Amino acid sequence: MRARIVALVGATSSLVLVAFLVPLAILVRSSTADRALGAAVVQAQALAPLVAVDAGSRLAQAVADANRTSTHAITIFLPDGRVVGTPAPESAAVATGRTGQSLTATVPGGREVIVAVVGLPDGTAVIRAFVSDDELTAGVGRAWLVLLLLGFGLLAVSLAVAEALARLLTRPLTNVADVALRIADGALGARAGTEGPAEVRQVSAGLNRLARTITDLLAQERATAADLSHRLRTPLTALRIDLDAVDDEPTRARLVTDLHNVNRMLDDIIRDTERPARGALGVSCDAAAVVRDRVRFWSVVAQEEGRTVTVTIDPPDATASVSVSVDELSACLDALIGNVFAHTAAAVPFIVRLTAVPDGGAVLSVADAGPGMPEGAGTRRGESSAGSTGLGLDIVARTAHRAGGSLHIGHSALGGAEVTVRLGPPESPVIRSHRHRRAARGKPSET
Repeated sequence: MRARIVALVGATSSLVLVAFLVPLAILVRSSTADRALGAAVVQAQALAPLVAVDAGSRLAQAVADANRTSTHAITIFLPDGRVVGTPAPESAAVATGRTGQSLTATVPGGREVIVAVVGLPDGTAVIRAFVSDDELTAGVGRAWLVLLLLGFGLLAVSLAVAEALARLLTRPLTNVADVALRIADGALGARAGTEGPAEVRQVSAGLNRLARTITDLLAQERATAADLSHRLRTPLTALRIDLDAVDDEPTRARLVTDLHNVNRMLDDIIRDTERPARGALGVSCDAAAVVRDRVRFWSVVAQEEGRTVTVTIDPPDATASVSVSVDELSACLDALIGNVFAHTAAAVPFIVRLTAVPDGGAVLSVADAGPGMPEGAGTRRGESSAGSTGLGLDIVARTAHRAGGSLHIGHSALGGAEVTVRLGPPESPVIRSHRHRRAARGKPSET
């Protein structure tokens, strides 16, 4: 916006300067030529009385003195054919002057000023003053240079003033944009100032109102999630009491472990609701360790259903650091594996593969031998083509987005579906903020 304001002022100033300086330059050239021709006319007319009374030595001396002190070449054509002064050919203008007409004519190299002296006994004498092109344009180049420098100076001053005014106008808007980026980065307490033009103040008020609404809605959502999670404690406690009545020790131990995992997840949910809106800048985890842990958990359930679980980590001893927390990546992988159990028949095998990226990050994929996903299966929240809640792939998609990666759904080599999640490397807050700022300006961010 600032550059456009400066460009607009520059274009307008340029048009005004051209409209002012071009006619002025033409006027300077015309005035210089008129001044030179006027001086030649005055000098020629000053010799006319002497031509009328004396055509002898006095006239010759007067013409010689005039040519010596003047820049004009004076030539007098007498009626008897004699020529006094600077030799010059008798041009068409001189011939016209013999008829008694005074005039100014253009000839090669300059202009002729013709003054006719009539009433002489022998006829009409003609006084010719020649003004060269150099004299007609004397000082014009220097005047044009001064005008050009003046134009550039005025244009530079106008651009400097425009830049200062543009900064003054856009600074409040830039501050509003910075506040919006801070809110996007999780600083929900940030508020825009109320300075600047009325339109900018209106935008600031709208942004502040939006931030307050988001804060209130987020607090409400956290309170609701915490209440729901806490209310689940009662049935889980009753279930724990019922588990004590199970006689089969291995079964009771496994169910107690599962119940413990559910309690741990509820604790995590409650803790998450108490965290700031965005504390994810700079978080990371070892994706390989998370994959090993979650596959170990799901392998027990898979064994009960007769499923074959294959886990591949490339390279085998890799430590793949990615830009998400352990809880987020665990929830992502649980959602992917949970979908396999929910949408494929028992005994259908699946493969979990993690590939460390040399430049940082990792690629996680879960492939199964089931019926696959229908064409156009979406990842929008609450949208499902298999009758489920549709939240699983949404969790995966949001995890990929927070990690600076992507989600791809395709067909696996086993014949079923394959979901591939690309996870980016950990980023510092400066890099993440830079990416948000570039995205806000509509520029592509480097990956």
